[in-house]
Amino acid sequence: MLRTEAVQRSSWLSLVAAALVVFGVLLWAWLLATPTPAGRALSFSLLSGALFGVLLQRSRFCFFCITRDFFEQGDARGLLGLVTALVVGTLGYHALFGTFVPDPLSGRLPPDAHIGPLSWVLALGALVFGLGMAVSGSCISAHLYRLGEGSPVAPFALFGALLGFALGFMSWNRLYLLAIEQGPVIWLPGRLGYGGSLLLQLSLLAALAWLLARLGRPAEPEPPVSLGQALWRRRWPVHIGGILIGMLAVVSYLRVAPLGVTAELGSLSRTAASGLGLLPERLLGLDGFAGCATVVKQALLSNNGVFVAGLVLGAWVVALLSGDWQPRWPRLGEALRGLLGGVMLGYGAMLALGCTVGTLLSGIMAGAVSGWVFALFCVLGVWLGLQLRRWGGW
Repeated sequence: MLRTEAVQRSSWLSLVAAALVVFGVLLWAWLLATPTPAGRALSFSLLSGALFGVLLQRSRFCFFCITRDFFEQGDARGLLGLVTALVVGTLGYHALFGTFVPDPLSGRLPPDAHIGPLSWVLALGALVFGLGMAVSGSCISAHLYRLGEGSPVAPFALFGALLGFALGFMSWNRLYLLAIEQGPVIWLPGRLGYGGSLLLQLSLLAALAWLLARLGRPAEPEPPVSLGQALWRRRWPVHIGGILIGMLAVVSYLRVAPLGVTAELGSLSRTAASGLGLLPERLLGLDGFAGCATVVKQALLSNNGVFVAGLVLGAWVVALLSGDWQPRWPRLGEALRGLLGGVMLGYGAMLALGCTVGTLLSGIMAGAVSGWVFALFCVLGVWLGLQLRRWGGW
């Protein structure tokens, strides 16, 4: 009886806390929504970030987790959900591009799209990022939503990512002169037209879905539950999350910018490292690339900064409602792996000009060959990292 009362009291406290967080997010969005383009962009970024956090948390849309499930258990549902998001986003992006760049063969690139240069540095960054996911246990976006779950590892991984970005900035100029400067920037619509690009991308995604379905093991059906349990107690099917994330990616690109979560982290790291005199006076060519661009911060708030804040807050709300808010103190090994993996995540994301959200998700949706290259070497990095975990017994 006493235990039942304690559970009910905890549920009510979680419900009240979730309501307060929702109220705080809505109030903040209202305060940001000044009658200016900048104010409207900040308000939209906060709300879209909160929705992104809800979708990530409820559908367990963690790039490392879904890749690990396939490698270790043969469960292809997560990766098929990712393919679904890419299909939806590809269709939406190509429809928008026709407005932004009516003639894709003109040599112009769509504004702000995550289309990066191809070089061995991109492959290296993706490989290191994949290793960092395996070591730390999540990608950067998942560490952010798990921060909203009270993860003991996420704070160390995110701090490590700041250090990793700084290391990437310090090595950028040499790598830029060695390879990045001459790397081609290949946008599929710019080579094949919108129709050819769409046909190629959808064909590749269909082939990937077929391969995953053939190699994956059939999933056992889950017992039926009530609507409330399906929404808040059981994780959403990843393909549902994929559809909704693909739609959000298109709307976000139309309103503010492509989805991405590392621009603010990179900017914080760049600002701190620059202030400490650790960076060269000029980072060659860096500010000319699209993607998760980093800057030395001149203002407290940025679109990506409030987007990331909204992501954490949105994930916190649904974690409270679903019972996934379970904070605890980290163990030493968890903290060290989170820190080391975070450094690798930050370093890889800096070299690749983004992570699994910006370079992979938004990049492939945009028809950027750099997105496909990142995906290939990132998956390879995850596989190598899983072998390392198995060898190390953790």
